[in-house]
Amino acid sequence: MAYHWHKIFEKEENESDYLRSGAIIQMHIKGEKICVTRTAEGIFAFNDRCPHNGASLSMGSCSPKNEVICPIHRYSFDLKTGKATSGGAFALRTYPLEFRTDGVYLGIKASWWEM
Repeated sequence: MAYHWHKIFEKEENESDYLRSGAIIQMHIKGEKICVTRTAEGIFAFNDRCPHNGASLSMGSCSPKNEVICPIHRYSFDLKTGKATSGGAFALRTYPLEFRTDGVYLGIKASWWEM
């Protein structure tokens, strides 16, 4: 799988300057709205659009179970896998993160014609 890698934080330590635990921030990367959050289990990135009804997950919240909760219908999704933990068989798109010496990078899958 090929990815385009985008630096989102200068250093892993810098993420705490921008992202308090449980907060969700929205980023616009390569035409996509992506949410980033930090929990006790680490940093996670996922699509801002709820797969159930399209609500903005950046307006949602994180649970102690390492889930993001949609602000509209309260559907929840596992931050590691993107799988629904309530409300149906929907899956949330998640993005890989790499922690390098020069920063934290988010990966967006390259389209088949870009490979």
